[in-house]
Amino acid sequence: MAAPLLQDGGRGCLLLLVRLERRAQCVKRLLHSRRPARTASTSCEHARDAGSLPWESVVGLEIHAQINSVSKLFSSSEVKFAAPPNSTVSFFDASLPGTLPTINRRCVEAAVMTGLALNCTINKKSLFDRKHYFYADLPAGYQITQQRLPIAVNGFLTYRHQVGTSWNQMVTKCVRIKQVQLEQDSGKSLHDDTMHQTLIDLNRAGIGLMEIVMEPDMTCGEEAAAAVRELQLILQALGTSHANMSEGQLRVDANISVHHPGEPYGVRTEVKNINSARFLAKAIDYEIKRQTEILDHGGTILNETRAFDYKLGVTVPMRDKEGKQDYRFMPEPNLPPLILYDAKSLPANVNADQVINIDLIKEKLPELPSVTRERLIEQYGILPEHSFTLVNEDGLQEYFEAVTKLSTVDPKKIIGWVIKDLLGYLRLQNLTIKQSVVSPSELAELLTLLEKRAISSSAAKQVFQDLCKGEGKTPAQIIKEKNLGLIIDRGQLEDICQKVIDGQKEEVLAIQRGNLKVMHKLIGLVQKTTKGRADPVLVKTILEEKLLP
Repeated sequence: MAAPLLQDGGRGCLLLLVRLERRAQCVKRLLHSRRPARTASTSCEHARDAGSLPWESVVGLEIHAQINSVSKLFSSSEVKFAAPPNSTVSFFDASLPGTLPTINRRCVEAAVMTGLALNCTINKKSLFDRKHYFYADLPAGYQITQQRLPIAVNGFLTYRHQVGTSWNQMVTKCVRIKQVQLEQDSGKSLHDDTMHQTLIDLNRAGIGLMEIVMEPDMTCGEEAAAAVRELQLILQALGTSHANMSEGQLRVDANISVHHPGEPYGVRTEVKNINSARFLAKAIDYEIKRQTEILDHGGTILNETRAFDYKLGVTVPMRDKEGKQDYRFMPEPNLPPLILYDAKSLPANVNADQVINIDLIKEKLPELPSVTRERLIEQYGILPEHSFTLVNEDGLQEYFEAVTKLSTVDPKKIIGWVIKDLLGYLRLQNLTIKQSVVSPSELAELLTLLEKRAISSSAAKQVFQDLCKGEGKTPAQIIKEKNLGLIIDRGQLEDICQKVIDGQKEEVLAIQRGNLKVMHKLIGLVQKTTKGRADPVLVKTILEEKLLP
């Protein structure tokens, strides 16, 4: 259906392609002609150090989250990632004359739920507007959005931000949410440098977005990245958005400016379409550094839109914003006001299933990440930094709780194995929790055997490494095959300890002279002799009895 949009002849279409090609070539030259200046620090403390950098930085965010829905915001077209180009496009998405929008109930409910989770006030009446601008991937020449009266306003997001190199150096921050509004996405321009042409894919056109506008309450890249990560977790917990940044389901525009303390905010620049929290932090910190260096040398900051080149680690200019663009906002004539209800305002003669009830949506809110962390700390007695790792790592919390249910081992002991050993191994192999070959039941069995003193801690590490090979053997089978069971016969251990003592005369003299640290070397030699099968507590007791008066 949409193929003629790409191949329709005529002088106007040819001119459009030529203009797009020239634009793409211009941007490409800019990207490759830039070279990185000094690398910006990712430390907020450094960015605000009045001694070396007498500027205060201000960061605000505009976040576009793709709504988790089977169809688009105003049409019944399917939402499907990586579908063939122009294969999920309705007549309305392509802006054929005479087509009208029909609002998607699921998208409205998702926006209401997100607004409630972000502590916003839900407007019982909100309006849709047309935002006019021309670009090839916006076939109607305007975007339907909510500029005048959005669906949710005046909320806040609380998040924790790491200020040092250690997890225990964290502070709680709060960023105000100005509004949450519904709007439709645009299509996508595909630049083909080989064929020297630009094609348009309208699959994304009309997909429902929630634009979440954060006030300029942040001061550096790491703060902004932490806020976005927390928002991402909230959206995923709600199910209102998959929020997968690598698939473009969460895109961030950052507004950055610097000023002297006590003075009005400086001229801001906007860095567009950042699709990674890590790149967001780098882009903001680079932009802060760039602006302060320009001002320190007497220059002027341009009010412009920039892009982040992740390969070079720099922002590059896209277009200036000195002349404010007139979007010619106007009320959307084809959509009536969006009316929501709560228990008090619901008319008696209205079927509750035919309207959107704010109170019913509030009752369905799941446990949010901040509440989950508090529950994990209280329920299992783990450290706050461990609760952050469990919640922030996709699937790790479920894995940990599954292990705790399958064993009687102290959760504070389990958490070390889950975070240090399991997660450490998976990250080394570039695997996710869901790809782990070590199941919760296998880890629970291993830790139970360790707790019952059937094996030593060093032997348990060996068993874990074998489990990571994915050969399908249980911990008990591995212990039996490799003879890793703990040696508990005291007489056997005394003979082994005596042989070690006889072969380490200098160390024995050092211990007898009062240097007890050398005892650890003898314990290690016993463990080496027994291949980690000796009980280290019992070995230490035997050595002390033999060497100390």
